[in-house]
Amino acid sequence: MAARSSGLVVEAAGVRRSFGDTVVLDGVDLTIGHGEVVALLGASGSGKSTLLRILAGLDDEATGTVTVPESRAVVFQEHRLLPWKRVADNVALGVRSKDAASRTASALAEVGLADRGRAWPAELSGGQSQRVAIARALIREPELLLMDEPFGALDALNRLKMQALFGRLRALHGFAALLVTHDVDEAILLADRLMVLDGGHIVESIDVDLGRSRAVDTPGFATLRRKLLTLLRVPAEGVAWDAEELRGAPR
Repeated sequence: MAARSSGLVVEAAGVRRSFGDTVVLDGVDLTIGHGEVVALLGASGSGKSTLLRILAGLDDEATGTVTVPESRAVVFQEHRLLPWKRVADNVALGVRSKDAASRTASALAEVGLADRGRAWPAELSGGQSQRVAIARALIREPELLLMDEPFGALDALNRLKMQALFGRLRALHGFAALLVTHDVDEAILLADRLMVLDGGHIVESIDVDLGRSRAVDTPGFATLRRKLLTLLRVPAEGVAWDAEELRGAPR
């Protein structure tokens, strides 16, 4: 791959991908800086996961120019742990350095699973399994972390815990990340920049100027949320019910 420009981890230009007659990505341009977290949003089928797979090197049918670091890792919505390997072996999968065992132990400790290395995947909860998947990515010390709906299969409480964990790990390791998500609040909470994919193009790029320590009641959060929902064509104020219709509705 070509040498990357100073300050950039990802440079993609004119990325195009079609499946038969259906064009999913039609000239996408994307950059991600060192240590920057970019959240990618869009409707289902808009090509978010397709773009992530291209950046991960898992799709060689796309055209355009893509430059990414060799040091990158992917976390999917499903943890994809091998059920016949113990947790520690899943984390160390493919790592062949002499210090693999110590690096595995360190990665598990960082995600709060220091005592679960000898467990089988079937013995873990959904949240624990996804923590193992993140540890498996961290052990590779990636310059770029690619995350495809990584918390989407979790219940609300575990999702909040994983979002907080991501923030801590990002501060500790300083990796850059592309986060594909449908969750507008999650995107605003975790990202430095928000990008909206629609019609095969990046139609909006928004810097999140809310500071690193943020919550849903942070000043400016609600305004940014409404803007994103409008771009995604989602009613920002919920569903307006008609009282007359409700009175006449069957019970």
